[in-house]
Amino acid sequence: MSDRVTAADPLSAAPANPAAPHVDAGDAGYRKDLKSRHVNMIAIGGAIGTGLFLGAGGRMSQAGPSLFIAYAVCGVFAFLVVRALGELVLYRPSSGAFVSYAREFMGEKGAYTAGWLYFLNWSTTAVADITAAATYAHFWAMFSDVPQWILALIALAVVLAANLISVKYFGEMEFWFAIIKVGALVVFMLIGIFLVVTSHDIGGHTPGMATVTDNGGIFPSGVMPMLLLIQGVVFAYASVELCGVAAGETENPEKIMPKAINSIMWRVGLFYVGSVILLALLLPYTAYSGDQSPFVTVFDKLGIPGAAGVMNLVVLTAALSSLNSGLYSTGRILRSMSLAGSAPKFTGVMNRGGVPYGGILLTAGFGVLGVGLNYIMPDDAFELVLNFASIGIIGTWAMIMVCSLLFWRRAQEGRVTRPGYNLPWAPYTQIVTLGFLGSVLVLMWMDGGVGRTTVACLPLIAAALVGGWFLVRGRVRSTAATTQD
Repeated sequence: MSDRVTAADPLSAAPANPAAPHVDAGDAGYRKDLKSRHVNMIAIGGAIGTGLFLGAGGRMSQAGPSLFIAYAVCGVFAFLVVRALGELVLYRPSSGAFVSYAREFMGEKGAYTAGWLYFLNWSTTAVADITAAATYAHFWAMFSDVPQWILALIALAVVLAANLISVKYFGEMEFWFAIIKVGALVVFMLIGIFLVVTSHDIGGHTPGMATVTDNGGIFPSGVMPMLLLIQGVVFAYASVELCGVAAGETENPEKIMPKAINSIMWRVGLFYVGSVILLALLLPYTAYSGDQSPFVTVFDKLGIPGAAGVMNLVVLTAALSSLNSGLYSTGRILRSMSLAGSAPKFTGVMNRGGVPYGGILLTAGFGVLGVGLNYIMPDDAFELVLNFASIGIIGTWAMIMVCSLLFWRRAQEGRVTRPGYNLPWAPYTQIVTLGFLGSVLVLMWMDGGVGRTTVACLPLIAAALVGGWFLVRGRVRSTAATTQD
């Protein structure tokens, strides 16, 4: 039996026989080469990305120290989303992840919607990542005269080449990328704590609580700027669901996944919230900007020779890591969709290393469009694509919570059995999280500018999804019928 709907209407129904295990045809051909250390570090890498290393600077300059509240709130809901996904993973590990679960609980229309929203997320995030990489590279004088679009193209080419080898190499790359990111943040936090405790001078400023109290307090511009920034902060957690995708290529996911997912919560508290609090204590919020990583800003003003350059190299690594993760995950998601007929056929092909290179190349193709965006509007490229990425993230997280809610309902009906590792306080947790995601859209509209324009594009995105469905539904129906014969 393959991952096709067996009920009378293959396009909208889901299998009702609880005794028949749901099998995803898109899971065939993968190698279980990801080990515990890979998955644990992928989970860390998913919780530490470009949104912290680059985005925190501009957000700090707008909201001040209150930014830590936005990171904490979004972090809680990000954890709930990945915890819900973790329950589904333990129920049935799949490289198709939430697309496969949407197919099981919502039918092919649900899988189609979930998959293409996720593609919107990562195709735009890829643009944000290569934009960030190019921005970081401009820190060094040797690259200052190189056009941003050229640096973005180089970043995309390097990561694409590395991603096409095999999942084992992907796992190793992400392992070491995560080691570098975590190591750098730990070093930064230790140095930051030392500077605060000793009141060490930083570029003519003395760090400490006075840095906050003498510059407008926690809410220097009021509460509203912090609330409006939540829609951008959501982007910082865009990769937390990656460990769920990786479960399909993991040895013993039942043992590995709960530990990896549970650790996300304290990592969020330590690295995100802790780092932002330290940044607020070290320098006035007005010292930061969106043009430079806030960590680089601190080391630059500290005057330690080479320290800012080393930190800039670390944040460059974070951008490349995020891009690498996006290419990996969309390749697997698109393959699951392709074998059901809702994505182009070429996205379902794999190479000898078990890598679905068709889907990876499609995502990279949109990255090339991002190179063009960097050429046309280098100053606004990051914020523009960040807003569209946020739409994709909100849609993806919403689909995960809807799948979780439908799974809970089936468990209540006795049609499935929830694993021991599950989302607590269901179904209220799913409902509250969906409400939060809806409120993020409202905040994007209230923010005006690019955010309002992005929300105004929602009817266009919906129209594109509907139009796309009418284009592929015949192939989906034909694929389902062929499988059932």
